[in-house]
Amino acid sequence: MRVPSRFEPLLFGFLLSGLMSGVVSAVSTLRAFGPVPGWVGAWTGAWAASWLLAFPVVLVAAPMVRRATARLVGRTA
Repeated sequence: MRVPSRFEPLLFGFLLSGLMSGVVSAVSTLRAFGPVPGWVGAWTGAWAASWLLAFPVVLVAAPMVRRATARLVGRTA
């Protein structure tokens, strides 16, 4: 299945926010609880909540971060 290119920014934000919120919530949950029984369940709950917040934040922040990066490397945005 191919996604139309007009959805590329949304798909990018969806995948990036899912990956990053998954990694960060896994590390945080593991540090809080340790490798105990039920850790995976606690992590998936934390991941779901994190992803709900991370996805819209990535969509809003990405254009600003692109512009800031362009300025920092001397390219106009």
